[in-house]
Amino acid sequence: MFRRCAFLLPAALIGMAAAPQADDPLTRPLAVEREPTWLAPRPPVRVIGNTYLVGFGGLSVALIDTGEGLILIDGALPQAVPAILANVRALGFDPRDIKYILSTEPHFDHAGGVAALARDTGATVVASERGAQGLRTGRLAQDDPQLGYDGRFPAVERVRVIRDREVLRLGRTGVTAVATPGHTPGSMSWSWQSCDGGECKSVVFASSLNPVSADGYRYTSAPGKIVVAAFRHSHQVMRTIPCDILISAHADQNGATERFLTAPGACRAYAEASERALAKRLQEEGAE
Repeated sequence: MFRRCAFLLPAALIGMAAAPQADDPLTRPLAVEREPTWLAPRPPVRVIGNTYLVGFGGLSVALIDTGEGLILIDGALPQAVPAILANVRALGFDPRDIKYILSTEPHFDHAGGVAALARDTGATVVASERGAQGLRTGRLAQDDPQLGYDGRFPAVERVRVIRDREVLRLGRTGVTAVATPGHTPGSMSWSWQSCDGGECKSVVFASSLNPVSADGYRYTSAPGKIVVAAFRHSHQVMRTIPCDILISAHADQNGATERFLTAPGACRAYAEASERALAKRLQEEGAE
């Protein structure tokens, strides 16, 4: 049985990305210029049933209480780790009961804090095969459209690989891995059922579907066409996946102000917004 903390943190500490007392190579700040928006403090909140959010205004981090341990999804920036753990404690949970950390993508804004979180909790990190390769190196893949940014982050020593549509089971919860490549070659979304009383909902934590790239990359190039095909696969997946509640990896993506969406068709709308952005990018490249 998982342990619950016997205390709550003061409200002033909840959601604060406080710096550690000593220099820690796994939590050294990255992208500090984006910190005010990406790590905008938010209190932890229950989404439904056993599903919670312990992240920020711009970057989502989810927590699932399975009854036999906790599952965390994504790790934000390295400097966000103290705030994530504080938010977990504020909900009454013990971070040492986090058994798995699921990764959506091997980019520093979502995976930067994973190494420190794994070290501090003892949790097993889980990712797609391509995602695991990126996590182990802390570097972007050679075929990543954002390679030119060279977004390095703390590497994760041990990563468990999960396949598309494989179910990770812990306690009363089964989380399904759903491959949604495009933004990165190894992007993975996660889906599970969460119940409140007699009402159960399908929750989707969606990886980013934003077709951005470093300067000079072309989606209309030969390598880029492979990425475009990956995006189109992911659009189809996101249009058809059971989805009552959508949590997007970037909480503020597509101008959203809510931390999660419950409107009918939220996942379909998420895919359609990405389709429009990709079409615009291809049109701009064609005009060039």
